[in-house]
Amino acid sequence: MEKSRFLFFAMLAAVLMLSFTLTGDKDAKTILSELDKKAAPNSLGKSEAKAGWQLLFDGKSMTGWHGYNMKGIPESWKIEDGALTMTTEGGGESQDIITDKRYRNFAFSVEFKLTKGANSGIIFQVAEDSKYKYPYETGPEFQVIDHENWPDKLEDWQICGANYAMYPPKAKPYKPVGEWNHALLIVDGNKVTHLLNGVVTVEYEKYTDEWKKLRDSGKWSAFPDYGKYDEGHISLQNHGTKVWYRSVKIKQL
Repeated sequence: MEKSRFLFFAMLAAVLMLSFTLTGDKDAKTILSELDKKAAPNSLGKSEAKAGWQLLFDGKSMTGWHGYNMKGIPESWKIEDGALTMTTEGGGESQDIITDKRYRNFAFSVEFKLTKGANSGIIFQVAEDSKYKYPYETGPEFQVIDHENWPDKLEDWQICGANYAMYPPKAKPYKPVGEWNHALLIVDGNKVTHLLNGVVTVEYEKYTDEWKKLRDSGKWSAFPDYGKYDEGHISLQNHGTKVWYRSVKIKQL
């Protein structure tokens, strides 16, 4: 009898712990609700600070960032009107910037604004090593693009909010050129969630059979280390077109 009671309470505790994990701080809706929509650009609201969010860009300096496989900041990047941006000349993916720190489990929040036909991306779990030329060789990408004005036909997995070359977006809550969009990227263990303007566009788990099939059958078959790392830098991509980023924030989970 005593053993049965012990097993019952042990199982109950396990269920409660699982429930807390599924509905706790790592839940996408909970994380989204922590963000203060009234906070001034490049600042933390009181609720955000209390919840553990940190600024990765203060609108004035690029402290905390550097060029991929570089010591400083690429010449193509600058700060303009309180936003990180790049010139449209002399840029390219060889001049992507990455965070100084590496992150494993996190929520990453950023606002972005595109020019007509612009293309960029938020790449994460990036390994910085001289054997790689670009961040995308190792890191998955939250696609940032003006797909509405792109001159060529795009695949579904190229639409804004997609997991580039892997998972197409389930919804397209994209705001047009000239308006600020909000991206929220959540990495919780092997689970990855993309939200664009508060709407979930992509959800997937790394290392599942489906994920492996997509990785090995498409573009990434030529990049054997794509998705290999569970901890890495976060990168903002310079694709040679002008994009603005501001209110860059992170919360480690």
